[in-house]
Amino acid sequence: MKKNIAIIAGGDSSEWVVSMKSAEGLMSFIDAERYNRYLVVIRNKEWYASIGDEKFIIDKNDFSFTHANTKVVFDFAYITIHGTPGENGILQGYFDLIGLPYSCCGVLASALTFNKYACNHYLSGFGIQIAPSIRLRKGEYLEAEDVVDICGIPCFIKPNVGGSSFGVTKVKNPGEIYDAVEKAFGEGEEVIIESFIEGTEITCGCYKVKDHAVVFPITEVVSKNEFFDYEAKYTASKVEEITPARISNELTKEVQELTSEIYDILGCKGIIRIDYIISKGKLFLLEVNTTPGMTTTSFIPQQVRAAGLDIKEVMHEIIENEIKSHS
Repeated sequence: MKKNIAIIAGGDSSEWVVSMKSAEGLMSFIDAERYNRYLVVIRNKEWYASIGDEKFIIDKNDFSFTHANTKVVFDFAYITIHGTPGENGILQGYFDLIGLPYSCCGVLASALTFNKYACNHYLSGFGIQIAPSIRLRKGEYLEAEDVVDICGIPCFIKPNVGGSSFGVTKVKNPGEIYDAVEKAFGEGEEVIIESFIEGTEITCGCYKVKDHAVVFPITEVVSKNEFFDYEAKYTASKVEEITPARISNELTKEVQELTSEIYDILGCKGIIRIDYIISKGKLFLLEVNTTPGMTTTSFIPQQVRAAGLDIKEVMHEIIENEIKSHS
């Protein structure tokens, strides 16, 4: 009998549109011959399974729904929400409580990686290089001169949680700082101000199951915009994504080994993706993404293809690994 898989998308942040596109990708990546796949949308307090044009309310007591007088119970949840509540540990805690296996990191790793400042500074304690940065919470104030002293100009001002470059500004003079901070606060309760590091942006995916680990080929990101902003991320003509990256074999090995090490330090599960900047031969961590985009053109599917792997087999490995670990 086929197992029932919930592909969970939506969420309560600006990234919900991207999440829905990732769900479309996952519908094609998860093998229909092996699994019954259902799209489940979580948007604020509305949770429903979507079948065609019909919506079926999710029973939050056990994350089930009723269709054609039959109760549908899930065997596995693939979380592809980018932002709250699917990327920050909230949904993971709920699934832990009801005993439903899921695709990504647990509560602690999800909560930590969702907070860019906390995660990067935690990892810096393991000798991993990060850019100088400042965190601001709502109600806190910092003089522009202090920002320049600590982070320099240019610098990036962005929400401390979230992704897809919503609310991000590359600040080129001190007079832009206050407006950029206000814009970033529009996406969340905390803002991170980070030094600009000039160099080559790269990203590397990884997943581990019980009997083996896979670190994917590295992608080099060349944005035609000022930086890798929302338009560049989701407009093919605005970016070059080169897999494998045009870096040396030695540096490739260093990036892949560091990606695997970070995976273990954080206690990750499922597929993660880590973004870096290579500057003057040195590797700087940008951020760890525990629910990476899964559209057909996203980085992870590109890297899976470059590795010569079948993404349906990758999905199968991850799903079965988690189901077996719960049995």
